[in-house]
Amino acid sequence: MKTLPKVLPREVLATTLQAEREAGRRIVCTNGVFDLLHVGHIRLLQAARGAGDVLVVAINEDASVTRLKGPGRPFQPAAERAEILAALACVDWVTFFPEETASETLRLLQPQVHAKGEDRSSADLPPEERALAEELGMDTLFLGGPKVRSSSDLRSRSTPTLHSD
Repeated sequence: MKTLPKVLPREVLATTLQAEREAGRRIVCTNGVFDLLHVGHIRLLQAARGAGDVLVVAINEDASVTRLKGPGRPFQPAAERAEILAALACVDWVTFFPEETASETLRLLQPQVHAKGEDRSSADLPPEERALAEELGMDTLFLGGPKVRSSSDLRSRSTPTLHSD
């Protein structure tokens, strides 16, 4: 696997982000599986980038995706999901986390903003993420517009066969 400069272990990224904070930059972090990238993800990422100066995307490692979503998931390995996300202009950094929730990653990275999809609400957040936001003084923003589709929905659709003439 090639080394991608925008993809860092969260412990290394924490040091990088400390320098960004000291330079007065507002750090936004969003997290999720990002298994099959779709327009809803892009809208969330662009809106999240607009909410600050630096956008970090934390993605679940493969084992945590399987625990959350069940057998057969993730559809793509974490390294490939990270490479796709790192290629987007609106994304500054990508990191991984092994837990089911991003609480430990948020605690380590200490962003000023935690961005979630607009289809969510504070009631949907894991209790530890809500408590952490309050403890750190982190804003939680719900961005990106209404839910368009999900990776599971996309994968379950039957795919037409392409024929060449």
